[in-house]
Amino acid sequence: MAKTSVLIKKYSDRRLYDTRTSRYVTLDDIARMVRSGKDVQVVQARGGKDVTRTILTQIIVEDARGQGTALPLQLLQQLVRSSDRASHDFLSWYLNNTLELFQKVQDTARNRLPDAKAAVSHPLDFVRNLLAGQGLPAPAPTPETDDARKLRLRIQELEARLARRGKTAHQAPKMKRAARQSGDKKGKIKQA
Repeated sequence: MAKTSVLIKKYSDRRLYDTRTSRYVTLDDIARMVRSGKDVQVVQARGGKDVTRTILTQIIVEDARGQGTALPLQLLQQLVRSSDRASHDFLSWYLNNTLELFQKVQDTARNRLPDAKAAVSHPLDFVRNLLAGQGLPAPAPTPETDDARKLRLRIQELEARLARRGKTAHQAPKMKRAARQSGDKKGKIKQA
């Protein structure tokens, strides 16, 4: 998805003009644009100097003042300390790379959310799909030990229980009664 670019002109009276919508905007409007994924560029109306960094910094300061949520103190101190060019360049590089990594993690988490829901609601199906999707070869058959056979049977029993859970609620009491009755018959047969 391509980001929308918005050009804002800043006039000497501090007013901000959105050239796309032909209207004046506020810092809050610009903050909403940025949060919605738009690339905003702010330039001085006279001379065309890019002042985007200054405007975004103003937005951060206003947010911190209004909500009490500011950047971490250590980061702010480091920003002030990095007044020499080398420190500033390194800090900028580091923050850019960290933000890119954060964005990738967010995108991956957002894209993988349905997989996580599937893993929670149907864990056995999720593992099967995961292995099939990875194109992993099926494990070579090995002689089944008694423990492995018991485990396989237990898994089949649990899968059958999960499948029965999908039945409607009114069928559940009938199934329990039928199980009790079959157990009573077995008990009577043993007693006879």
